[in-house]
Amino acid sequence: MADTEAHAETLPTQRSAHGPVILGIKLPAWRSPLMQVILIGFVCFLCPGMFNALNGLGAGGQVESSVTSNALVALYTTFAFFGFIAGTGLNYFGARPTLAFGGLGYALYSASLLAYNHTSNAGFVIFSGAMLGVCAAFLWCAQGTVMMSYPTESEKGRYIGLFWGIFNMGAVIGSISPIVQNWDFVASGVVNDGTYIGFLVLMITGAILAFFLVPPEQIIRKDGTRVAPVRHPSAISEVKGLYQTLISDYYIVLLFPMFWASNWFYTYQQNCYNLYLFNLRGRAFNNIWYWLAQILGAVAFGFVLDNTRLGSRKTRAWLGWGILFVIVNVIWGGGYVVLDRYSDERQHIANAAYNANRAKQGLPIDETLELPPNIDVYGDSFAAYCILYLFYGFLDAMWQTYAYWLMGALSNDPRKLAYFAGFYKGIQSAGAAVVWRMDATQVSFDALFGSSWGLCAAGMVFALPVLYFKVQDTELPDAAFVENAPDDKLQLETSNTNKAYS
Repeated sequence: MADTEAHAETLPTQRSAHGPVILGIKLPAWRSPLMQVILIGFVCFLCPGMFNALNGLGAGGQVESSVTSNALVALYTTFAFFGFIAGTGLNYFGARPTLAFGGLGYALYSASLLAYNHTSNAGFVIFSGAMLGVCAAFLWCAQGTVMMSYPTESEKGRYIGLFWGIFNMGAVIGSISPIVQNWDFVASGVVNDGTYIGFLVLMITGAILAFFLVPPEQIIRKDGTRVAPVRHPSAISEVKGLYQTLISDYYIVLLFPMFWASNWFYTYQQNCYNLYLFNLRGRAFNNIWYWLAQILGAVAFGFVLDNTRLGSRKTRAWLGWGILFVIVNVIWGGGYVVLDRYSDERQHIANAAYNANRAKQGLPIDETLELPPNIDVYGDSFAAYCILYLFYGFLDAMWQTYAYWLMGALSNDPRKLAYFAGFYKGIQSAGAAVVWRMDATQVSFDALFGSSWGLCAAGMVFALPVLYFKVQDTELPDAAFVENAPDDKLQLETSNTNKAYS
């Protein structure tokens, strides 16, 4: 069993004080936790961050969404399974190759869409989605281990915030590339080869960057201690722990609807709303604001939930619930107004895909077909629809933030929190696999919209008993758990981190 931070080897402090001095500025040492967290942030900036930018275009930058939807079904299915065994792989191979292997999966996905532009090979795209699910499980496992073990206890909150800022900026910056590459290709509806090649190069760069990660035994913290290697529990231990938690903390099932909804609404937002309403230039432009809103929403709502001046933890739990409930219904209510303005949406997209394929083959398009609105950035109605899409991103960030905060408010025991996160990501991935399959089978926009709004509302209602009976005002300090079970704390705190940060 790995040692805890309290048992870590203490080294002379001056060895970790400073890194190089550039232009009179003293930089942290490369082997410091700060520089390694920044490195992990840029790996995720270049790999899953760019994937978010690409997927946020709707249909992965294509016109017809069934192929990429089936690829995402495969992705979330394999991710849910391999999430349980990724820790075992990390134990055997170490963080650097595990992280690099994870990054290559994102590059393969981008390469498959590039090939689809020329060959229409749907099987390759679906296979790449399945492989990405495997690779993503390993990448997020390595990322979570670094985030939880490299910093000191007093630095973890700030470093996690720093990581998420860098990571989410990847989606924002990545959204700029499709705009620049495709600004003048409005009619095609499909991003050009240069866009996919750009994403491919960036994702490969992220995988290569992973090899610069310093192994944990070589990290020197600010207090002069080394990081003890973290050993993840086996897959069997993970499953047993989830079952035991379900028995002892049965109330967690009341949060399952909230967990299920947490990735469900992406399908409607990206493949129905953004893909259907806007032309390629509009979709790319919307994507920037969607991911910026994610950052702002998480920061703003997190500040509200952590602001002790607003009351006790229980008071803030109710305040957060009330704010989120209002936001959910206002934003989805605004979405219903837009949904009510168009019909026969699936056939319109099929017509657009038909014309796009004819244009790709150098054939004349059929101008008699009814097509989607194809709202452009210069259109009169673009601003209003773009603002709604921005608020969809804002709502998503608030939802994820509240779900994690609420789980953290239920316990300070790292054992429980790790397994709560396991339930969260497992149920979230299962829900995502189901809804992407629904999209691939051409379920109506009305059904996807209604289920998204309904699941959000139901998730909040089912959470009410948990808020009333289980959220307490008192908070036990982390030191209590370190003192009682120092060895178990580190292992359990770092288990399932691949689920908590994907």
